[in-house]
Amino acid sequence: MRATITLGRIAGVRVGVHWSVLLIFALIAAGLAAERLPDAYPGRSWALYTLVGLVTAAVFFASLLAHELAHAVEARRRGVGVDDITLWLLGGATRLRAEAPDPGSELRIAGVGPLVSLVLGGLFAALTWLLDATSASGPLVEASAWLAAINILLGVFNAIPAAPLDGGRLLRAFLWWRTGDRLRAARGAAGAGRVFGWVLVALGLWGFLTTGVFGPLWLALVGWFLVLAATAEGRQARLRETVSGVPVGSAMTADPVTVPATLPADRLRDDPSYGDRHRAFPVTDEEGRAVGLVTREQAATGDTTVAEIMRPLSETRVSHPDEPLSELLPRLEPDPENRVVVLDDNRPIGVLTPVDVQRAVQNLMTSHSGPR
Repeated sequence: MRATITLGRIAGVRVGVHWSVLLIFALIAAGLAAERLPDAYPGRSWALYTLVGLVTAAVFFASLLAHELAHAVEARRRGVGVDDITLWLLGGATRLRAEAPDPGSELRIAGVGPLVSLVLGGLFAALTWLLDATSASGPLVEASAWLAAINILLGVFNAIPAAPLDGGRLLRAFLWWRTGDRLRAARGAAGAGRVFGWVLVALGLWGFLTTGVFGPLWLALVGWFLVLAATAEGRQARLRETVSGVPVGSAMTADPVTVPATLPADRLRDDPSYGDRHRAFPVTDEEGRAVGLVTREQAATGDTTVAEIMRPLSETRVSHPDEPLSELLPRLEPDPENRVVVLDDNRPIGVLTPVDVQRAVQNLMTSHSGPR
């Protein structure tokens, strides 16, 4: 899930929101302002209900962000790089640059998110009691109570041992510790995620068919998302097992076409010497060292130099030719701006794309199925 709008950086982590956040924000604010708050404390002005509903929805998303930031901060403490955080329709997602190095680190990175949500739930519960004890405005008390309940629910739900929930990561850490096999543990967590997702789908559809109201369909939607995400995780685990032992250097496209940082962007866009076969190029300085990555789409944005439009090396996925390909798979994405640049002594010697991985897998399958 890619961010539609980038909000900036918090604790050094890039934070963005997907457009679907607007939908869920509007639904939460409208539900509070039009139903929950008036039902609990009738007789107030619509302006007060609306204001409290909007602020409560904003605080809810701040709570989601705190949950994801906890993952990111703990990951960096454990030596795992963080790409970004994206808030979207069904919550948030923290993209890590690599897998946790050991089961203990996996346990801590996964567990800190639900823990933060439960702590926030407790704090909002205490705030609710304080507001009620001081005879604060009724809608404020109700809003605080809702935030307490939703954060506790978020923490408990995410702790369910099913991928891709945080609890699935906890289950994977436990299975990894018990078996010593990370890929087997990932398959187990993915299987649990698919089962749990189908249970939610069934419950949601049953609730809709028996009551005739659309509310339970949200449960089915969440369950369907879990099924798809868990299936994708299981597929990636099997793929990583297939390429186990294969170094990045064996799969990459070697000797990539590079672009000088001082090159005018329109030259990259119009010069036929760069060809139409490539969509992304490593950018080098005067000494041939990698400094970033640029795409043809970026070159079409204006008349400037490549250095001004490229993605800097600090924000580019990089690898070493001896790194195991299986460790790199979680960082691979189909977008040109997310190509992995393979470096040797800080000089680009290759580029890795999902197509390269597919080719490597096909070669492995062909060699395994050939004559013996």
